[in-house]
Amino acid sequence: MSTFLAEVRETLIPERNSKHGPLPPLLLAMTLLTGLVDAFSFLVLGHVFVANMTGNVVFLGFALVGVPGFSIVASVVALASFWSGALVGGKVGSRLGEHRGRLLSTAASIQVVFLAASVVLAALSRDSMTTGFRYPLIVVLGIAMGIQNATARKLAVPDMTTTVLTLTITGTAADSSLAGGKGSLAGRRFIVVATMLVGALIGAALIIHVHFVYPLVIALIVMVIVATATRLVGKPDSPWARA
Repeated sequence: MSTFLAEVRETLIPERNSKHGPLPPLLLAMTLLTGLVDAFSFLVLGHVFVANMTGNVVFLGFALVGVPGFSIVASVVALASFWSGALVGGKVGSRLGEHRGRLLSTAASIQVVFLAASVVLAALSRDSMTTGFRYPLIVVLGIAMGIQNATARKLAVPDMTTTVLTLTITGTAADSSLAGGKGSLAGRRFIVVATMLVGALIGAALIIHVHFVYPLVIALIVMVIVATATRLVGKPDSPWARA
């Protein structure tokens, strides 16, 4: 239990000289954002994800055989938008990857633009999510989450992908002492899974009980904080910032 709590603490409040510096809590904030955004996309935009592409591939399969409630076009648009965002994130990573602070602050700033666009579109749609708003929202959110995923991949902080939990959950079992492993890092992995769960829970609650624009507003605020905080702490000589 003491090891578990130590891993949770180190993820939330890293030591000053830790290998990844402030990246774990910043990426954790982006994981919360994923839960918020995917709650919005699934519940408001109609059985489509903008961050979880594994789900979209499955949904596309459902749509191709005519399962009610799933759209071929929506799944394809989400996949294409995410891919485009990942391409943008990859370009940023190629140019700024030698300094992880600059990489994250720049990628997060670009992501802020797309999230801001999503807030405007959702607000303009009022309470009617017509096709004219649905697909532009899928596009801007898919691009934003593609940028995020590519950036997290380049930062390479273990178990902090911000969008994918399958391998994280697998590691809690496969790497555990029960399985003959050296240790599952259960504390860090638990807090990552819990954070996405909380994001999805908050997003769904706001959509059902308040208004569907609020998960996007919170996601935008989170990303502004991430971009600003990274710019402030990502000094050129910070050891953690070196790739």
